[in-house]
Amino acid sequence: MFSASAEYYDLIYFSFKDYAAEVALVINRLRGLNPRCRTVLDVGCGTGEHAKRLAADGFSVDGIDIEPAFVRIASRKHPAGRFVQADMSDFALGQRYDAVLCLFSSIGYLCTLDRVTRALICFSDHLEPGGVMLVEPWLPPGVLDPEKRFTETAESGGVKVTRRSHVEIIGTLSRLFLDYEIEEHGLTRHLSEVHELGLFTTEEMTQAFHAAGLNVEHDLKGLIGRGLFIAKRAQV
Repeated sequence: MFSASAEYYDLIYFSFKDYAAEVALVINRLRGLNPRCRTVLDVGCGTGEHAKRLAADGFSVDGIDIEPAFVRIASRKHPAGRFVQADMSDFALGQRYDAVLCLFSSIGYLCTLDRVTRALICFSDHLEPGGVMLVEPWLPPGVLDPEKRFTETAESGGVKVTRRSHVEIIGTLSRLFLDYEIEEHGLTRHLSEVHELGLFTTEEMTQAFHAAGLNVEHDLKGLIGRGLFIAKRAQV
């Protein structure tokens, strides 16, 4: 996934992603659903930017990610948190939380609805009774345009990264082709990655929550326009 570009992830996404606004929306959701919410598990935590900002607002935040470089970066950003390399569809931390988050379409990397269901069961197993789950989906079928090409450029501290991307659709799978040009210390080098994410309808995602034993609501807009699934573990 991001194994080639992990060290440049923040440079790229800080150039256009409004983490402060996203975290403010997450906090409003969490406190609206459970005013006593304090402990949070961030699944697919990436570089830990959401975790760090949630912690600054008083939450106790841990995280998991399948990418070891992200786990290292997140641990440096938020050393009070526990960050673990793990597959979101098969993990057991031996701890429960008031909330589980899975943001920025990380759930799409599971590629199949069977693995999504298994992940949601894992999420639920890590929630306290009455705990809250927020899952931000990937785009549904029919939205991505294989004809489009995208370019993002970011520069900081003498490093300039240009990322060019396009998508290929194969059935219910989207394949993102990412090509990086990195100018650093007077040298230019190139990296490439291919990311695969499953394309699931809102109805299919809702059915996956139900299969995991969860009731769920869907907010069409969500944090960044991709929608948001909100589920709550039953009180015991």
